Amino acid sequence: MERKGAVTMKGNPMTLVGYEVKVGEKAPEFTVLDQTLQPVKLSDYAGKTVVISVTPSLDTPVCDFQIRKFNSEVANKDNVVVLNISMDLPFAIKRFCSVAEIADAVALSDHRDASFGEAFGMTIKELRLLARGVFVVDAAGILTYAEVVPEATDAPDYDKLVAFLG
Repeated sequence: MERKGAVTMKGNPMTLVGYEVKVGEKAPEFTVLDQTLQPVKLSDYAGKTVVISVTPSLDTPVCDFQIRKFNSEVANKDNVVVLNISMDLPFAIKRFCSVAEIADAVALSDHRDASFGEAFGMTIKELRLLARGVFVVDAAGILTYAEVVPEATDAPDYDKLVAFLG
């Protein structure tokens, strides 16, 4: 499934590939890699509220700020885990998290097979990067919040997410 012009990157229309998830649906399973190349699945966090922060690349200012913001303001909430997913290589993610002192958010890579990107409809076909967005999956595995940022270089609505999480 393709959604042409679903987002832009620096004003240029981009095509998102994959299923467009909707609030109220069961969140689709996906497998990404951690910083040691071990597989991580959404189901590994069953019973917790999972905030999925999606970034094109951690080595850009908006993405850097996004993971730092979620690491400091969201990841410390009770029974909440923050997963930051990008197409960055696990080694680059490890280096970034070490330098940025990201201790609470879990930074993961979708570079191998775009499992997350396809499952959540966030893969940018033209760039093989992920579009920027935020999703919340509740403890029962239901998608309760979804924001796909229309322009990939813009930040998500942090205040709206924090208010949603209470």
